[in-house]
Amino acid sequence: MKTENNLSNKKTVPAATPRYRNFPMVPRVVFGSGSFSQLGDILLPMRKSSEAPFIFLVDDFFENKEFINRVPLLFNDEIIFISADEEPKTGQVDALVTRIKQQYEEPPSGIIGIGGGTLLDLAKAVSILLNNKGLAKDYQGWDLVSRPALYHVGIPTISGTGAEVSRTTVLLGPEKKLGINSDFTTYDQVLLDPDLTKTVPKEQWFYTGMDCFIHCVESLNGTYLNAFSQSYGEKAMELCQEVFLDDIPEEESRDKLMMASWHGGMSIAYSQVGVAHAMSYGLSYLLGVKHGIGNCLVFQHLEEFYPEGVTIFKKMMQKHNIILPKGICANLTQNDFDVMIHVSLGLEALWENALGKDWKSLMTPDRLQALFQKI
Repeated sequence: MKTENNLSNKKTVPAATPRYRNFPMVPRVVFGSGSFSQLGDILLPMRKSSEAPFIFLVDDFFENKEFINRVPLLFNDEIIFISADEEPKTGQVDALVTRIKQQYEEPPSGIIGIGGGTLLDLAKAVSILLNNKGLAKDYQGWDLVSRPALYHVGIPTISGTGAEVSRTTVLLGPEKKLGINSDFTTYDQVLLDPDLTKTVPKEQWFYTGMDCFIHCVESLNGTYLNAFSQSYGEKAMELCQEVFLDDIPEEESRDKLMMASWHGGMSIAYSQVGVAHAMSYGLSYLLGVKHGIGNCLVFQHLEEFYPEGVTIFKKMMQKHNIILPKGICANLTQNDFDVMIHVSLGLEALWENALGKDWKSLMTPDRLQALFQKI
């Protein structure tokens, strides 16, 4: 009886419940050829007043193009054309925020980004900084944003980056290239119109599409992989191979690559990218190499990490007659390599996903420099 009483009175401690990420998803999305024509109807109920404009951040590729006449401007709405020739910078975000605050007495009704990854990331960052104090560099990191962003809409005109669906906005700062990773970063509305990608030059189409493909390879081969990220990653991988290896009609190709970008972005939302992206960030920070081509420059040399993915990648390059530039790192100083290594190794989550918790012993500065020297 004594033993039974002791047992019956003993408190049971429940097993620890595993913590899963409760991450945000884009709450509203429109997909379809010609869907850009619905933008005015989408924005109208979100307008605060006639004095609270919508600010359209648009790739300057579209300046003086017929497309601009289709942007549904009302009252004092404004289009700001921005070059996508360089990666988005924290200082650029700060300058845009200052300009908007000084120009309008009333806060804008929202920010609309129209373009590729550069414009989509800028729009996300500007919408955050319009509702949060400080400078953009203060928010480079994970979960540093305390207040919701201004209403913001993403409209990609090129497919592959996944910026339209991700919770990060990658920026070049004074000390690092790192995203504002926040639950408040994700777009409130995305409009996916494959017709907007008709004008993309072939090489840019390939490099940005490969950003999506490499997202999938790194996610599907990472230690963070789970059924959620796998389901999206496998679909995106399937679509990428159809687009870049099969002979399919252009219209179908545009549709599928836009969906591959969406699914690839969703895959890394619940996992991570890996070696190629970590190294590409170092290249971009030091040399200003654009993200898509930077990933390609690195990925071609990563057979030891992603053998199957690199084999498929080289088949895609051959099919589309893509020749990557050589000797990018040929004339760098040791200090240059040290800077790239510092930036790349600072992305710890990417390395852990690629190589596991013991990644620091596996990816030493010397080994990383040897990889950079191949580029």
